[in-house]
Amino acid sequence: MSSAAQSDQPDARRRLLEEAARILDEQGPAALSARRLAAGAGTSTMGVYTHFGSMGALVDAVATEGFRRLIERVDAVEPTDDPAADLLAAAGAYRANALENPHLYAVMFGSISVRALGGAGPDDAVAYAAFRQLVALVERAMDAGQLRRDDPGAVAAQWWSALHGYMVLELAGMDQVVKDPEHHVLWQLMGNLLRALSD
Repeated sequence: MSSAAQSDQPDARRRLLEEAARILDEQGPAALSARRLAAGAGTSTMGVYTHFGSMGALVDAVATEGFRRLIERVDAVEPTDDPAADLLAAAGAYRANALENPHLYAVMFGSISVRALGGAGPDDAVAYAAFRQLVALVERAMDAGQLRRDDPGAVAAQWWSALHGYMVLELAGMDQVVKDPEHHVLWQLMGNLLRALSD
């Protein structure tokens, strides 16, 4: 393989992931084929199998990539001496990531079934790493006395459920039931939950 071909390998894989996510989100699993995917990504049909082995493995990789991006985005939030504010900042990073990667988001959380294409879902270790990242933020707020002591995993799951529920509505355009839903729904919701979880 030439050096130029070798250097194109990671980029071709990335293009295939992006194109698969786009097709799945916009047209559904029935529209995803190796030929269509290769044409959209500017690679060969064989490239799909060279990089992923099967269509099922490819959609699993799409979901896993979504969680990797989420982890990187939340990890980029600089910690401060206010853990509760950091929890809200992480929620903002979560939202920004979802808005920038709506196709991946749909596949990550099962809005589009990867099992319909023979997939098994995202890599468990990567998906749970995203959750553990949130648990760590919750634990830090508890240690600082800003959240009452409770099961950090349960509290993190409550926080994630509220945030994810809003994002599903926003990405579907169903959040426009009030003026300025980001302020009047999302941040009011997260603020109310934060207060309910504090002493």
